[in-house]
Amino acid sequence: MAKTKIEWCDYTINPVKGLCPMACPYCYARRMYKRFKWNPEIQWDESCLIDLKHIKQPSQIFVGSTMELFGAWAGLAVLWIFAYAREYPQHAFIFLTKKPENLIKFSPFPDNCWVGVSATDASMLTRAWEGLKDVQAKVKFVSIEPLLKWDMSVSDTEWTIQTAGINWLIIGQQTPASPKTSPKIEWVKEIVQAADKAGVPVFIKGNLNSCEISEYPELLDKQTGNLRQEFPGSK
Repeated sequence: MAKTKIEWCDYTINPVKGLCPMACPYCYARRMYKRFKWNPEIQWDESCLIDLKHIKQPSQIFVGSTMELFGAWAGLAVLWIFAYAREYPQHAFIFLTKKPENLIKFSPFPDNCWVGVSATDASMLTRAWEGLKDVQAKVKFVSIEPLLKWDMSVSDTEWTIQTAGINWLIIGQQTPASPKTSPKIEWVKEIVQAADKAGVPVFIKGNLNSCEISEYPELLDKQTGNLRQEFPGSK
């Protein structure tokens, strides 16, 4: 387990290692595997599931930051990780998938497991809705990162969030941030407006600062003036 620079969590663990078969063109993990010539074979590494008793402060632990855990290639790994998570109810274990259709197989999820779906555009948000609407989990969220395109109305986005029981949204751009891949600020504003109407907290990642987001008060925390970086339960 390692401390992480990912803003919405404290630690990452990757008990399933290897080159992720999803092969997303923007995947930072695949670039790292190729750059450092890491072993691409998919394998279970139980040594990652360390004793967490030394971490006294309740923490948010992102599981599988470099691997899709809900694909067939992961086998029973998710069930083993759930058993591990149940041993530490004080911590939140965060899962993020691009295979929302497989989530229902594992429902209901342990109370301290947050279940999220990645989306890069409105069509993927619809897929997230289909995968999440019948899933039972204390926290269900969508990570709209990288935000590559958006053509869903505010009212439709609000409806999608509410009817799927989504209670957290993360918004960010492609890493590394570049003017070529920066989303339109109008997309960010529309998504945040829909989340506000639905009463859902939003976490706007720091890499969106390059969009001159500070010029838009609705995207900033009213008390601090910083980007809105809200967590589940904050509304």
